[in-house]
Amino acid sequence: MNERESWSAKRNRLMDRWQARLALLARTPGGFVAMPEPISIGRAQRGHDLARGQFLFAGTLVEAPGTAPWDLPSPGPRFDAELHAFLWLDDLAAATGAAPAQRMRDWTHDWVRRYGGGTGPGWRPELAGRRLIRFLHHADTLGRAATPVQRDRLALALGRHVRFLSRRGAAAPAGLPRIEAMTALLLASLALTGLDRHVAQAQKWLARDCSGHLDGAGGIVSRNPEELLAIFAHLAWAAAALEAAGRRPGQAHGQALARIAPLLRALRHGDGGLARFHGGGAGLEGRLDRALASAAPYLRRNEVQVPSQPMGFARLSHGRTTLILDAASPPQGASSANAHASTLAFELTSGRRPLIVSCGSGAPFGEKWRRAGRATASHSTLAIEGYSSSRLGPGGLASGERAELLLDVPRDVRLERRMSDRSSGLIAGHDGYIATHGLTHVRQLHLGIDGRSLDGEDVLATVERADEARFDRALDDSGYDGIPFRLRFHLHPDVEAEMDADGTAAILTLKSGEVWRLRHRGQAAMTIEGSVYLQVGRLAPRATKQVVLSSAAREYATRVSWSLAKDDATPDVVRDLHRDDGLALTDLT
Repeated sequence: MNERESWSAKRNRLMDRWQARLALLARTPGGFVAMPEPISIGRAQRGHDLARGQFLFAGTLVEAPGTAPWDLPSPGPRFDAELHAFLWLDDLAAATGAAPAQRMRDWTHDWVRRYGGGTGPGWRPELAGRRLIRFLHHADTLGRAATPVQRDRLALALGRHVRFLSRRGAAAPAGLPRIEAMTALLLASLALTGLDRHVAQAQKWLARDCSGHLDGAGGIVSRNPEELLAIFAHLAWAAAALEAAGRRPGQAHGQALARIAPLLRALRHGDGGLARFHGGGAGLEGRLDRALASAAPYLRRNEVQVPSQPMGFARLSHGRTTLILDAASPPQGASSANAHASTLAFELTSGRRPLIVSCGSGAPFGEKWRRAGRATASHSTLAIEGYSSSRLGPGGLASGERAELLLDVPRDVRLERRMSDRSSGLIAGHDGYIATHGLTHVRQLHLGIDGRSLDGEDVLATVERADEARFDRALDDSGYDGIPFRLRFHLHPDVEAEMDADGTAAILTLKSGEVWRLRHRGQAAMTIEGSVYLQVGRLAPRATKQVVLSSAAREYATRVSWSLAKDDATPDVVRDLHRDDGLALTDLT
């Protein structure tokens, strides 16, 4: 067994294997009560990559054109887990052409033939739940052109999944994995004939997780917006399936949908994407809108106020500009396995064009990228050179497996709002550098009421006498050259950046044609440097740029003021005719 697992996890694996074998006793469902719709959304580019034999799972890329994934040599258990979870079925379904559709059918029926009898690494409740949902959502495509033997095997495999999840679903890791497992059990029990006896059980477990995993405002401990969206989407699917079957979701289920929806709206930029923090990405295009539409009846029945600080984030929005700031301590303990040291980092979007971003999660590209993406330097905020505002510990347990958890996180994170007739402002601070340097980071952000300008100031300062003594020691260790720090503004890959003629400002041009200028005041040097944009669905990180303000703290208070403003020649409303596929909309008329 994997040495990275705890004894509890090993015991769970043994129970999973036992129940997977007992699933052979399951009866074959008589058919579908109603054919499920393919409502899960995938990434078309990744689907084409898979069809060409480029398999990227758990940070490992295996290129094997013409080879079925089940014939690949295993690079490791995490690769196997992602492969057997079948989330990639959505990607193949999103890709156009005959080849991706054929791969969907061939690879699925091949899996059923090899592992449908309860063998292989895929018989864990969290993986079986994800796989069963994809089998259901794409059942029409999978059944098309299938032989009678293949159809019978697939039907039997569906029944075995239901039996397995009815016995092991509650053992899935708490949070999204368990909600996925319970949603799968519920959807299958409603969709397949003769299995509705499991509906009440699935509803009970789903209600328990809604009450236990979400806080009173609908947030989750991981503070990962995309994970919250995934939970919301699954709960919306489950609610819609119950309504279609003439049943009603339980009270806890409906209230969970009503609490989550306003959070997701608040964590959404003007381009429709979610803020990319704590391991989450922007989310698949259309997923949130589709889930909101599906959950609309429960949102009307249970009106909920939007928290002033949704899931620890703060939002400013004026004109075409949205800004989202990470204004709380990162998750701690087991919940921090994917958390980032991003306190006081922000993202900014103009219209449908991201401008200032976080690098994102490096998990899809391997452990080195994963660690790099979690560092403060990978976020648009201030970082003392060589340090992050939170530090990674030597290791801990998350969901029964060894993981690098965050330690020494900022304990005191404060936020104030300032409003005037000219701007909306945020003043926030954290103590993440007190233990190492005696310094508190304070950030002020003021977004103009027209959305055309953002004024910022970052301060490193001592607060208590003890902080001054610690700062003096750190300054002495530096040889009195000062404590170096860098203020970073990571740019989206579609943003062009160059210094102006006199080197005092960075000129940032969006694909929409908008031009922004980043200027600064104080003792700092401005440079444009390389950066990366870590995006799920890509085979490799995307190259991009960052604007960096470099300085050093030599006094008990050091400040750098800066401004980001639209160029005077840029109108308030821009006709954004550029498509992300490289065509102009005018080319299509």
